[in-house]
Amino acid sequence: VQLQASGGGLVQPGGSLRLSCAVSGRTFSRYAMGWFRQAPRKEREFVAAIDRSGGSTDYADSVKGRFTISRENTENTVYLQMNSMKPEDTAVYYCAAVFRPLQTTVVVTATQYNYWGQGTQVTVSS
Repeated sequence: VQLQASGGGLVQPGGSLRLSCAVSGRTFSRYAMGWFRQAPRKEREFVAAIDRSGGSTDYADSVKGRFTISRENTENTVYLQMNSMKPEDTAVYYCAAVFRPLQTTVVVTATQYNYWGQGTQVTVSS
């Protein structure tokens, strides 16, 4: 399984970005997916997660009401829509996948994921 994140860039405070994560393979619908981020001199932190079907999601408190995770299983892609962005959202964003063929649960702990994308830089600045 290979993950390719894209969509990062520079945005002004209050602006929006949509990240995409394309996943190789034919069993995408059996994977729970997550987004994490890592700011300079900080540890990687959980941002959002979605179960394999797209029916359940979870978010970090810091992004609730501003970010939305979604997936399109026919396109092997998971998205992170980021609105009302703040300078503290500046980080490298990573998508991650974990095989969960029989469970419709979200996974919020980084150590449970075993596949990671390369990261995409998001900078929020005026």
